[in-house]
Amino acid sequence: MDFHKLLELYWTFAQIGCVTFGGGYAMLPILERELVDKRQWTTMDDLRDYFSIGQCTPGVIALNVSTFIGEKRGGVAGALAATIGFLTGPILIILVIAAFLTNFAQLEIIQHAFAGIRVCVCVLIVQAVLRLWKKSVIDPFTLALFLIIFALNAFSGVLPVKVPAAVLVLCAGALGILVSTMRNRSAGAKEGKDHE
Repeated sequence: MDFHKLLELYWTFAQIGCVTFGGGYAMLPILERELVDKRQWTTMDDLRDYFSIGQCTPGVIALNVSTFIGEKRGGVAGALAATIGFLTGPILIILVIAAFLTNFAQLEIIQHAFAGIRVCVCVLIVQAVLRLWKKSVIDPFTLALFLIIFALNAFSGVLPVKVPAAVLVLCAGALGILVSTMRNRSAGAKEGKDHE
């Protein structure tokens, strides 16, 4: 891969890393706008898949997504460029905040700023959930799966055993494979009967 493409990956993810506040799914609308709509580097379906995989692997979801997309666009060198790019802004911002936060954290204006940021993060997360809902909960099976996973996660505090999120994601993936296989077999058997 040539240096220009690596620099483009680095610079794109450096910009994304500087503005993706809120972590996790709050970043989905920003990544969608930059990577799907603006640059066409991936599709929304692939981006959702990357988020699902990123949820099951160690580390920050959006960082994992940047690594996946960088690898898709430029192999190992692209993955490194995208990952380092994504990390550059947050590391610099955190260093600056860490240097000054203890001196200013108690100021009323800083506390109000954090309150505003928290509200904005909530809005970004709700927006991401609504976008994922429209594309993911598409039939009775996916609705039932959503309700089961939601209940297991929401009521994990009162259940005798807390089920880790990664286990829920893996079980949902396995169920998806099982149901898809059964549907394909059923459709194949029906098609075979129609030809007789």
